[in-house]
Amino acid sequence: MARHRDVGAFDERSAGYEIGWRGSLHRRIADRTLDIAIVCAPRPAHILDVGCGTGYLLRRLARRCPEAVELLGIDPAPGMIAEARAAAAGDPRLGFSAGVAEHLPFADCSFDLVVSTTSFDHWADQRAGLVDCARVITPGGQLVLTDRFSAVLLPTLLGAHRGRARTVGRVTDLLRSAGLHSIRSHNLSGVTNLAEVLVRTVTATK
Repeated sequence: MARHRDVGAFDERSAGYEIGWRGSLHRRIADRTLDIAIVCAPRPAHILDVGCGTGYLLRRLARRCPEAVELLGIDPAPGMIAEARAAAAGDPRLGFSAGVAEHLPFADCSFDLVVSTTSFDHWADQRAGLVDCARVITPGGQLVLTDRFSAVLLPTLLGAHRGRARTVGRVTDLLRSAGLHSIRSHNLSGVTNLAEVLVRTVTATK
């Protein structure tokens, strides 16, 4: 398994991923990401969540976007996909499959909104993943990317996270190299703890 993928750890946590303090943290971050995504793309018809986990964000988007005809999620951890499918039963618009950001199994220009929440730091090849995300976005479509992006994290780039895009400047460079533009950084509202202080959302347009 590629470095930084951490699939085994997420697979083991899948059954309880949405509960406890950690589950509460992920839900709060996803809810704030949703608010930003809806401002960027008020009426998306085709939505993709890259690194979807248990599908919480897509389920919330399905409720907020009744006009959406397709909401798909992809994640490398089979346990996460199993949990997502079980939680989404009853809404035929929702679909989930195993896969990675670097090799999305979708046609070019398939989605007008692509979201990713706290999975980007685990992608094996962040540059390749963003290039493939850009490939599947329609012209004028939006990418909404939430993760730990802070200058405070610069020292971590000297150790285990060497080569990661853990600052707004570094992820902005990657987004531009992937052919995206109109890149903006957004603070999350209602921050309640240190873990959330480091998290920002970066949006970009194809």
